[in-house]
Amino acid sequence: MVERIKAALPALPPAEQRVAKLLIADARAFASLPVSELADRAHVSKPTVVRFCRSVGYDGLADFKLKLAGSVNEGVPFVHRSVDEDDKPGDLIVKVVDNAVAALLHYRNDATSHAFDRAIVALTEAARSGKRIEFYGVGNSGIVAQDAQHKFFRLGVNTAACSDGHVQLMSATMLKPGDCAVIISNSGRSRDLLDAAEIARKKGATTIIITASGSPLAALAQSPGQVLLAVDHPEDFDRYSPMVSRLLHLIAIDILTTGVALQLGQNLRPMLQEIKRNLRSKRYAS
Repeated sequence: MVERIKAALPALPPAEQRVAKLLIADARAFASLPVSELADRAHVSKPTVVRFCRSVGYDGLADFKLKLAGSVNEGVPFVHRSVDEDDKPGDLIVKVVDNAVAALLHYRNDATSHAFDRAIVALTEAARSGKRIEFYGVGNSGIVAQDAQHKFFRLGVNTAACSDGHVQLMSATMLKPGDCAVIISNSGRSRDLLDAAEIARKKGATTIIITASGSPLAALAQSPGQVLLAVDHPEDFDRYSPMVSRLLHLIAIDILTTGVALQLGQNLRPMLQEIKRNLRSKRYAS
């Protein structure tokens, strides 16, 4: 969380930068001090402290301090412990599971509820009006896109997943206002996804971008009507296939799916029950 604010520091107004520097200097104290003392120490007004919290993606000071306290007091260190060649299976279990748990806990603290709220509203409106919801990803992120499409089509949504760059460009070109393109990328630097996101934005679709903050793809989500769901984590790409990023992206998709399902309400229940009955009858037919 602190690293994310460090990255956002240059884009903040001067007064909010002073609040950010106060936080970076002592995050633990920031989480416990009242707003009046924070304002005094940063030489700003109390509303400026609240504006800073909102500028970096939180609902306000209370939400920010809650997430910050969880981040600085977290019992599991968010340090990737690379496996060694002589590690026994017991060592691998501890290292791999601890790494995943730490990543999930920190994402819980860093995730911004107002960004998810905007994304869920856009996806729900698209679903209710029969608009298209497209999921784009390449490589490892393409697998997440397929999982997202599988979850959303069970909600009766007009949805598809594309992992081929040429198909993504064609799909984005056919989008219209009211449609949504959910773009998933670990690095945020894929040329194919950058092109698809730009085309989708120009066509008037809402782009919901799940990627690393500070990346070129994240920058495209700063324009009006677009949504950034930032997912930041350290991961050693040289040693093994990315796994933590996939877990975090799957969690983000699961939050979106659950939020949209709740918004669509009771109308979903008969269809989901029928799907379950049909799957059960096929599963036990033999």
